[in-house]
Amino acid sequence: MFYRENGQFKSSYRADLALFPVAQDRWAMLALAVVCFVIVPLTVSDYTFRAVLVPFLILSLAAIGLNILVGYCGQISLGTGAFMAVGAYAAYNLQVRFDGMPLLVSILGGGVCATVVGVLFGIPSLRIRGLYLAVATLAAQFFIDWFTNRVKWVTHDSPSGSVGVRTLQLLGCELNTPVQKYLLCLGFVLVFGLLAKNLVRGAIGREWMAMRDMDVAAAVIGIRPVYAKLTAFAVSSFIVGVAGALWGFVHLGAWEPAAFGIDKSFQLLFMVIIGGLGSIVGSFFGAAFIVLLPLLLNYVPHWLGLSISTATASHTEHMIFGALIVFFLIVEPHGLARLWSTARQKLRLWPFPH
Repeated sequence: MFYRENGQFKSSYRADLALFPVAQDRWAMLALAVVCFVIVPLTVSDYTFRAVLVPFLILSLAAIGLNILVGYCGQISLGTGAFMAVGAYAAYNLQVRFDGMPLLVSILGGGVCATVVGVLFGIPSLRIRGLYLAVATLAAQFFIDWFTNRVKWVTHDSPSGSVGVRTLQLLGCELNTPVQKYLLCLGFVLVFGLLAKNLVRGAIGREWMAMRDMDVAAAVIGIRPVYAKLTAFAVSSFIVGVAGALWGFVHLGAWEPAAFGIDKSFQLLFMVIIGGLGSIVGSFFGAAFIVLLPLLLNYVPHWLGLSISTATASHTEHMIFGALIVFFLIVEPHGLARLWSTARQKLRLWPFPH
């Protein structure tokens, strides 16, 4: 009975099309913001910040960017790890080559460079689609891997090929503690999550979804395929590039090209498939699934008192992880976001379904 809309009247289209039209949703989002910004920093351990919350937030941001391209525009991409690498290395070069470069400018600059590369590799989408487009974006992954490994300028002539960032500073304050890094990532996720949600609800988002459903029909009704597809690649690559810069600067601190290999691309694609294609909240569900499940599988043998070798535990984790992915895709092919949507709809009608 607590999630019903009786008595909530709307007198304008603006109110009816609000981001959270139901009052309970607005209060729930406010409570969630208080928990994330106030309660979590005061109660959670440093290990949880480093191992769980910071990776979850950054991967959620990357999944949002990929979901815009794959879920909303229907353009399959297997080069997301490459665009993350572009964002990370571009932000690194901005930091080391320009003295006094602000951290926010470096991270956003990495996103801009990833946008340029994403649009360049998105041009083939104007002629090809489906599996062929996936192979074309996979070429971006191999090219960026080769580029970051072979071109010494990218790593500032590092002999080992690995790079590291200096002390993070934001508005004159050093970001040393896990709590400060968590709040930085949370701020980025909040801003870009709201921007992405409003984009997909607007005219450009409807163009993306029209291209996803049937691009020929979309072109007939006046939607420009070139504009729609390239803007999807641009927005997606920008968000993914920012996530890559955060992954390198905040989570890793020091990295090498292997940190953004093809495994990262497949991991992000699994996130949006499991979480739910064409859903912003599904990106968070998918990231939570990918981040939390391996940790849970590692702790279960200890809870049960089982003594197994590290190699056996690693292989068992991969097998169970793959089996659960297949299970979820069979039981709910539309992802965890559809389960969440169904539960909300039932709550709106409970206890008098009709």
